[in-house]
Amino acid sequence: MPVLRFPARELLPGASGVEDLSRTAVRMMAAVALTLGLSATAACSTGGDTPVAPSPGVDTGSVSPTSEPTVPVAPGTGMSKPGIRLVAVPHKDGSFDITEDVLLPEALNILQVQLPDSGEHLSGMMVKTTPKVTNLKIVADDQPVPLEETTINRQADIPLTIAATQLRLTYRLSGSSVISKPSTTNRAGAAIRPISSAAEGTLPTSVSVTSGLLNAVCPLLTDIRCAVGDPPNLAIQPDIPASKALVVLQLNLPR
Repeated sequence: MPVLRFPARELLPGASGVEDLSRTAVRMMAAVALTLGLSATAACSTGGDTPVAPSPGVDTGSVSPTSEPTVPVAPGTGMSKPGIRLVAVPHKDGSFDITEDVLLPEALNILQVQLPDSGEHLSGMMVKTTPKVTNLKIVADDQPVPLEETTINRQADIPLTIAATQLRLTYRLSGSSVISKPSTTNRAGAAIRPISSAAEGTLPTSVSVTSGLLNAVCPLLTDIRCAVGDPPNLAIQPDIPASKALVVLQLNLPR
């Protein structure tokens, strides 16, 4: 069985004392550290469950099919200045309800969407995953966008009803997590990134997880450890360029 690997924070190189390490050595250390605390795993998927509407908030184990996103609107990246703000709400099955707020420097009328990395950039960190987006909803400049398909399992170009600079995307992301078995804490690793990140690769991107975050690694950055602070107030480095905003999480899922 493949083994989920996730970097233990104390083994990741800091800003001093390790300048003699090459980036390759850093990645090797991260890959070794990833084995701590996790056992044999399998990619998590919602399988044949009926998709439900994203409803960011505390996971109570069930989501109403008619519930709407409740992520509070706050100033900052993706809201009052160009960028992407992604808020991910984990569920006990390893899926996430995700809201992306996007503010573009120029209007566009076609949105290219892409799924989180399924393996190419996760080597040594996670086994290959099979991410899928379901129940996708898009609002462009406050106007709902009619979608022919609300399930995405590959890169796609989505026409918007108007040329827009402000977008909100909500969806359920499944198949992007690997859950440790057995685990008394429901420990998991997951790869997430904004599906809107292809719209403009230089957009500053902020990613946050509402609960359970233990560590974060950004394999596309030079300094791959992108967790800041300490649990229970751990966060992810803000304003990562959209083209590099792939984040591998270690977290405890809700029980």
